[in-house]
Amino acid sequence: MTTLEISIPDDQQEWVAAQVAAGRYANASDYIRELLRRDQQGQLQLALIDGERGGVSERSASDVARQARQRLR
Repeated sequence: MTTLEISIPDDQQEWVAAQVAAGRYANASDYIRELLRRDQQGQLQLALIDGERGGVSERSASDVARQARQRLR
């Protein structure tokens, strides 16, 4: 696992600390990872919706999902 140092405003730090204190997350890292997972899932869903709107494709569903994941990296 890689360590990433970020800077956030005091009010956002207080928000993260409150989420941890409320027992929703074990620590700030868990909270940030959850936000990233949600964003990744949302982007994948948008890509799949775009694909549905694009009509019939020659690619398989697994190919489309793999390509979407690669774009998100």
